[in-house]
Amino acid sequence: MLGRTIVAAASALAIAFSALVVQAADKKVVVAYQTDALPSSVAIADGGFVKATGYDIDFRKFNSGAEIFAAIASGDVQVGYVGSSPFASAVSRGLDVKAFYLASISGVDEALVVRNGSGIEKLEDLKGKKLAAAPVSTDHYQLLALIKSLGLTESDVQVLAIPQPEIVAAYNRGDINGGFVWDPALTELKKNGKVLITSRDVAARGAATFSAWVATGDFAKENPDFLAKFAGVINEKYASFRNDKASWGAKGENAKALSKLLGGTPEQQASALNNLNLLTPEQQASEDWLGGGEASGAAKILKETSEFLKNQGKISDVLDSYAAAVTPTAVENKTN
Repeated sequence: MLGRTIVAAASALAIAFSALVVQAADKKVVVAYQTDALPSSVAIADGGFVKATGYDIDFRKFNSGAEIFAAIASGDVQVGYVGSSPFASAVSRGLDVKAFYLASISGVDEALVVRNGSGIEKLEDLKGKKLAAAPVSTDHYQLLALIKSLGLTESDVQVLAIPQPEIVAAYNRGDINGGFVWDPALTELKKNGKVLITSRDVAARGAATFSAWVATGDFAKENPDFLAKFAGVINEKYASFRNDKASWGAKGENAKALSKLLGGTPEQQASALNNLNLLTPEQQASEDWLGGGEASGAAKILKETSEFLKNQGKISDVLDSYAAAVTPTAVENKTN
C-alpha cells in the first residue's frame, strides 16, 4: 500500500512538474524593437519588462518597422515597436495586429535633414534634389506627403527608399542631398547639415504619424495580462521621464543604459529623448487616440495613411475601418 502511495505521489508530482514546464514554455515571447531612443527601452536593458511580466522575453533589434512586420507575418515575432506607415500597410494587407500602446506621436525626433552645400535653404529648393528615407517607414510616408503638399511629384524629387545605415553612408559620400530619418541617423546627418522640416511640421500639413507597440491578434487575445503589465512598465518609465528629468540627463544611468543598448553616446541618447512627443496613459486611452474605436485618432491616422499609400501605388486596398487594429485595454492596465 505504501509503495502504491509513493508511486501515486511521485506520479502526481511528475504531472505537476510537467504542467509547470508547459506553462513556462507558454510564457515565451519574441519582442522586436528599433534604435529609437525611448524611456521604455531602459526596461529592455535593465530587465524591467521580464521582471514585471514573468515571461521569458527574447528581445530582437530591427532596423525598420517593415522588417518587423515581415517577422510578425512569418510568426517569428509576437510583439513589436513600429511606425504608423508600415503598420497601416501591414493591416491593409490583412495582417492581424493591434496597437496597444502609443510610444510617441509626430514630434521633432524625426526630421528631414539636408546636407551642407546641397543648395537647399527652403522647401521649394527640394525640386530636382535626391532624398532618402527608410522603406515603408513613417519617414518615407511623410517625405512623400511633404513632396505632394509642395505640388511636386517623385519625378520632380528623386526619393530613394533605403535602410537608415545606407542613408547615412550615402549622405556622407554626397550621393544624396538629404534624408528623412530618426536617431541615431538623425544625429549623424545633422553633423554636416541642418533640419529643414520635422515630423511635427509635416503632421501639421495633414500627414500625422505615430509609433506604437503592437501585438498579433492571437497573442493579444491569449495574453492580455502580459500586455497590461508590459504597458504598465512603459507607463512607469514615461512617468519617471516626465517627473524626474535629472535622472534622464546625459550623466544619468538611464542615458548610459540606452547608449549601451542602442548605440551612440549618453549625450546623444539624452538629447534624443527630449525630442519625443509623448502621450500620458490617460490621453492614450481617450477617444482621441486608442479608445474611440473607428473615430479614434490612431484608427483615423491608419486609414488616412493607407489612403495615401494606395494613391501612391504602395498598397492595393484600403479597409473600411481600422478600429480593430487599436485597443485601449492594455494601457488602461486591464487584463480582460
